[in-house]
Amino acid sequence: MVRKRLALLIAAAAPLAACVIDVPGHLYPVQGPLATLKPAPIYTLHISGILTSGNVSATLGGGESCRGNWSKIPQDDPNAAAMSADWDRVYGTGFFTANVLGNPVFARAHLSCQQGTTLGIQFYLQVPGQIRTARGVAEDSKGNLYKLTF
Repeated sequence: MVRKRLALLIAAAAPLAACVIDVPGHLYPVQGPLATLKPAPIYTLHISGILTSGNVSATLGGGESCRGNWSKIPQDDPNAAAMSADWDRVYGTGFFTANVLGNPVFARAHLSCQQGTTLGIQFYLQVPGQIRTARGVAEDSKGNLYKLTF
């Protein structure tokens, strides 16, 4: 009886474990003032959470710390395409419409940084449940556009 309950508990928890996100990512400047630096800086980002929301933190130039929350974008959200031009600038013309829009695992975040910078982020999973397949874009309040990878 105990073994049966334990097996049921493990079976019920397994799908949730696949939805837990706790991995580092990187922001690569592709357009804007930072992209002109040689070499261009690479910033770290950390996403954590479960299912449809969680936390995001990033460290920008000079050690500027940023924090915010991410949440899944609903399929019927009229603002889902707010960063579509950024996606197409980073990944190529038509990428947003062909790959991101309508994706079941599509999320956004807004981060506030300690020195006043803000950072908007969108990301999606190419393979649901596998964060390492995520792609994304970010744009800061200083005119920099970033490619986000995990």
